[in-house]
Amino acid sequence: MNFLKTMVAAGLVAASTTAAFAADITGAGATFPFPIYSKWADAYKKETGNGLNYQSIGSGGGIKQIQAKTVTFGASDAPLKAEQLEKDGLVQWPMVMGAIVPVVNIEGVKPGEMVFDGETLANVYLGKITKWDDAAIKKLNPNVKLPSEAITVVRRSDGSGTTFNFTNYLSKASADWKSKVGEGTAVEWPVGVGAKGNEGVSGNISQTKNSIGYVEYAYAKQNKLTYTGLVNKAGKPVQPTVEAFQAAASNADWAKAPGYYVILTDQPGDKSWPITAATFILMHKSATDKAASQEAIKFFRWAFKSGGKAAEELDYIPMPDSVVQLIEKTWAAEIKS
Repeated sequence: MNFLKTMVAAGLVAASTTAAFAADITGAGATFPFPIYSKWADAYKKETGNGLNYQSIGSGGGIKQIQAKTVTFGASDAPLKAEQLEKDGLVQWPMVMGAIVPVVNIEGVKPGEMVFDGETLANVYLGKITKWDDAAIKKLNPNVKLPSEAITVVRRSDGSGTTFNFTNYLSKASADWKSKVGEGTAVEWPVGVGAKGNEGVSGNISQTKNSIGYVEYAYAKQNKLTYTGLVNKAGKPVQPTVEAFQAAASNADWAKAPGYYVILTDQPGDKSWPITAATFILMHKSATDKAASQEAIKFFRWAFKSGGKAAEELDYIPMPDSVVQLIEKTWAAEIKS
């Protein structure tokens, strides 16, 4: 990640750099895929000499920037519906899949020891459950030593695809959540401390005792956060594993979805992780800078062909070959070179 973090931290953009960065591809959006996009960018730079300047600013920001044509591509874990894509002259496709996990900071509790179901998690975020030793949490975790302490709820403060998938799941798991809060990249949170990006939530959880939050799984692992298990739609407690993410992802019918609009939360199957999600790329059908557009497509083609192993190493799920073939047909048909 160092290459990309350095670039982003230094605020480098293609226009203001020396000739060495002339071919840099500019993108902005979702923090969810930032660990894998930065790993791909590093490898691609070494292989081709071309860089990727990706700003990890949240899906809401990525959508705004591509609509404003200030970047070559936008990235979002909240896919746009076909009507919106048409209106904005955009093409959308899934790039990689991953998962969102609840994370806690409770003394003595190790990763995977606790489990939540959707309704209890919703009630924590609704402010109906305020203490760690609440009866509902104890019932799910009879063997975990839970403190009689107030829960510090952490959530996103920015427009976020991670929030979209998290609140989409809570809306499916809890009628109360659906009617009072609902789903979206930004919602009216009943409780909680706001933090920016998966990075911000991870930092907040690691520093705050007796807190709970939600992050993309790669962030939980990289920051050594205590993730919890979840009870899935089939009523089975599951741990966040690549197998569980793949079980959920296997339900996707990408070929029949206009604009590849597929939401992977709360999928059937005994082994399915309930908050699995794809992350999407957005590009203009007819870009102002067609050369930059083609450079971006070259990068994405390379990532599909050569980036699968790197994705798996970070516990993301590469798109199946059959879906990649569909996406390449979409590029040929819809993006004007």
